This record gives sequence, structure tokens and C-alpha cells, in this order.
Amino acid sequence: MNTATQIANQIKLFPLGKTFGYKDLKIPKDQYITAAKALERLQKKGLIKKVANGKFYKPQSTVFGELKPSETELLKPYLFEGNSRIAYVTGASLYNQMGLTRQVAAKIKIASRGKRIYVQAGNIKATPVKSYVEVTNDNFQQLGFLDALKDINKISDLDPKSAVVILSNMIKEMSKKKLAETIEYALVYPPRTRAILGALLENLQKYESIQTLKESLNPFSEYKTVIGKELPIRENWNLV
Repeated sequence: MNTATQIANQIKLFPLGKTFGYKDLKIPKDQYITAAKALERLQKKGLIKKVANGKFYKPQSTVFGELKPSETELLKPYLFEGNSRIAYVTGASLYNQMGLTRQVAAKIKIASRGKRIYVQAGNIKATPVKSYVEVTNDNFQQLGFLDALKDINKISDLDPKSAVVILSNMIKEMSKKKLAETIEYALVYPPRTRAILGALLENLQKYESIQTLKESLNPFSEYKTVIGKELPIRENWNLV
């Protein structure tokens, strides 16, 4: 079976609206030039459409016209290598999804440890930031949670009382294992992030989880945060 036929057969199996790149086609790199020509022919036939360099999707037609892939689907090829996640959406876009702000970001931020990821796909524009630890399928939500603590003072139209409720509920939903991992990740974040996490945990009476965070902080440092007044035990963590 030649490369063009192999590619066509694989694409037939992809769901409508699914985005894909060269790596999803599971062809060796020395066949990429041949693959590019095959993909160009499929574009001319209207079987696939291009959203960015090396990124394509199968169009889905309805009585109302063509349905384009969702933002999540368009970003997927940039966030994964094969089945392994290497990046995640952070910043205002994430904090909007979390309910911490109503602000809609003009540009999305993508966090990755080893890559600087830029996206220009249709109306979607994304710029890179460096994640504090290696991103995986299992930890990206925890890292997003810690990003929110880190950026809490920068989040537009944030309501401090609602923010404490939202962040506390996210902690409550973590298993003991996930919470322990989150605390471990927090140790490489700035001190204020660790102080806010410690205060949220103590406020939830999760006393067994706070000792590591407490020991990681300078007892003479103070940490300014907009949610401090909503945490009765803020003085225990030098939050002002």
C-alpha cells in the first residue's frame, strides 16, 4: 500500500470535525513530502481542510452550512504529541472556564515545559508560557489550579468571595493522591502560591496537608492577595 492510500484510509476513519497533523497519520518523517502532496490532493477534493501549517480537519456539512471544529478540537494537535499531553491552556481563558472571571481573552496562553507553542488557526491565537513542571495527561488540571492561585491578583473582575468558594470546591474534589501531588507541584511555584494554597487547606480543616507548605515558607515574609480577607486564618499564612 502506497503512502497516499495509507493516508486516505486513515483519514476515512477520523470523525468529522477532528483535527489532525502529520504525527497522527503515523507515517515516517522521510515520507512527509509524499504525505504533503497527498494531503494537498485531498484538500482540492474538499475531503479535508487546512487550519494551520501541518494541521487539518475533516469538514462537517449541515443544512446550516459547514460546522468548523470547536476551539478545543482546534487546539488539540498543539497540546498533545500522539496520546501524550505536553501542554495545557492557562491564563484568562482557563480562569474564565473555572468561573473566576467573565473576561474573554483575545489571546490564549499555552503552558508547556519543553516547547514554546504559538497558534494561529482561524480566529484562534495563542502564545506560549513555560509551565513549572512537565505536563502530563494526569496533572494538567492541577497545574491550571495552581496557575490560578499564582495569578489571583491579576485576574480581571474577580470576586474574592466567589473565588474562595470556587477554589475550595476544586480542592474538595481532589482525591488524597491528587491533593498530595498538587502540594508537591506547589513547592516549585512562587511562595505566595504556596501560602494561598496553605490558607485554603487550613480553612477547609485539612490540617494534615499543610505542614509541608508551612515549612517551605519564610515565616517573616508577607504575601499580598485579593482573597486574603475572605480567609479567616489568613494571618497564619502571612496573607495581607
